[in-house]
Parts: sequence; structure tokens; C-alpha cells
Amino acid sequence: MSPPKENVSLPFKLYCLTVMTLVAATYTVALRYTRIVETELYFSTTAVCITEVIKLFLSVGILAKETGSLARLITSLKENVFGSPTELLKLSVPSLVYALQNNMAFVALSNLDAAVYQVTYQMKILCTALCTVLMLNRTLSRLQWFSVCMLCGGVILVQWKPAQATKVQVEQNPWLGFGAIAVAVLCSGFAGVYFEKVLKSSDTSLWVRNIQLYLSGIVVTLCGVYMSEGAQVLEKGFFYGYTYYVWFVIFLASVGGIYTSVVVKYTDNIMKGFSAAAAIVLSTVASVILFGLQITVTFSLGALLVCISIYLYGLPRQDTTKIQPSETKSSKERLAPV
Repeated sequence: MSPPKENVSLPFKLYCLTVMTLVAATYTVALRYTRIVETELYFSTTAVCITEVIKLFLSVGILAKETGSLARLITSLKENVFGSPTELLKLSVPSLVYALQNNMAFVALSNLDAAVYQVTYQMKILCTALCTVLMLNRTLSRLQWFSVCMLCGGVILVQWKPAQATKVQVEQNPWLGFGAIAVAVLCSGFAGVYFEKVLKSSDTSLWVRNIQLYLSGIVVTLCGVYMSEGAQVLEKGFFYGYTYYVWFVIFLASVGGIYTSVVVKYTDNIMKGFSAAAAIVLSTVASVILFGLQITVTFSLGALLVCISIYLYGLPRQDTTKIQPSETKSSKERLAPV
């Protein structure tokens, strides 16, 4: 039996909602700003790598608080991290996929407006839903399948006549941006469900798993730096082009990833869905003000459909938090609505 949810006050839940929304909206807008305004463009692969390093230190700090003493922290790290090479190898799979996803976000926001990215990226719900059905042997309700279809329709409308930013002068390739989002969406769905399956397959602490994930992530992203931009990094330096804005983006990415892990047990799907919808609205407003985004009818209608679909997908339903044995259901039964 799963442990009961902790009772927390409404103000705390609202605090969680506010922070989640602001981090999600600010991250996309700030990242977009650094990719089109900065004169000396930084290497995005190094930013992804630094983010993993900061997440690692934050996770170690939280695990230290969880264990209660330095001795217990060291024992936990020895047993579960350095003494478990198999577990590190297991977590290297989502590490690789997450690294690709994070790098694709930089490519996408170099070629698409933050609002268009924010709406289109919600296609991760579709990929996550499919991976959940196929990898965790869960079922989705008719309402959830309907909301997924609505989500797809909304994203199609947004891309039908993409909103244009009049204040952006740099050369962009929208098709490259949409392609990068497609890869990021696939990565997000698979890696998220894979990591959830690893978490639910043992009683290992979330923060131990995060440390394993980020250790693998640092190795993977460092390899990515020198495989994709190695010569330039060696010539210009690892931190070439870094400004206060770039560090702010890295900070948001680091804290956002950690914060999501912290608040997930205090918030429900409706609240997280509302947060995603609110982030879309805030990103759109910021894009209009900062980048001169011209809102079209198709964009507005598509964004509205996406927001509604996010809400519908997160409505309460039967408990499916436990992984069901794969042999109890056929693939056809798993895909059937309930």
C-alpha cells in the first residue's frame, strides 16, 4: 500500500503552484533571450553540463538533510552510489536521454518564440501517456485519451500559422525548432517514465536516485561538449559567452528540476496542469512585451485547446500509481479505455 499523502495547508500549495509556474515560464523566456540577444553566443552544451553539476550538489545537500548526519550521508553514498556500479549504469540510460532533451531545448528556443515552444512542448503529455501504457502497464480513461487528442489538435493549430516576433532580428529556422521539440518530447516521455519505473522498483531514496542520475549525466554531458563543440571550447574556453543572464538560465534549470522533485508529493495533477497552463499564458505575455510576438487567431485557439487538454488529463481518476505485472494484461487490453 502506498503511503498516505501528507496534509499541507492551502497557502503552501499555492506557494508551490506559484513557484512552479514562474520557474517554467521564466526559464523559457530567459533562455530564448540569451539565444537571440547575446552578441557572443555561449556554448549550450556547457550550460547543460553545468546544470547537471549544480543539481548533483543540491541533491547531495538534500540527502544530507534527509540522513541527518555526515556519517550516515557517507554510508549512504558508499552503499548506494559508489558501491553500486550496476545502478549507476541503469541510470545512465535516462541520463543520456535527458541530456539530449536539454540540448534540444536550446536548439528549439534558438529558432522558435518562447510561447510557441511552451505550447508545442506540451506534446510531451502524449509521449508520456503512450510510454506509461507500454512501459508501466497502466490504462488511461476515455477522458484522458480525448484530452490527448485535443492536445494534438491544439498544437497543430499553433504550428499552422506560427506567431511571429517582430523584434527578433537573428536568422531562425522554424522547422529546425519544431524538429528539436519533437526530439525533446520523445526524450521527455521515455526518460520520465523510465526513471519512474526505476524509482518504483525499489525503496531507494529519491535523492540517492537523483545523485546516481546526475553523476551519469555529468559524464554524458561532458562527452557531449567535446563531441559537438570540443575544438571551439578548447579554443575559446568552457565559459565563453557566459553572462549574468546565462547563469540565471542555468540557475532556473537547476532549481526547477530539483524543485519539481520536492513538490511532486504535495501537489496533484490538477495543480500541475494549471501550473503548465499558467506558464503558457505568462510566456505569451512576456513574448509580446520582450520580443514583439504577434498573436494570431490560430495560435490563440490552439493555446486554449492545449490548456484545456492539460486540465482534463489531470482530473482525478482511479488509482494507477502501482506498476501492474505485464503478464496480467495483453497489449490490446492495456490500450483499451476504461
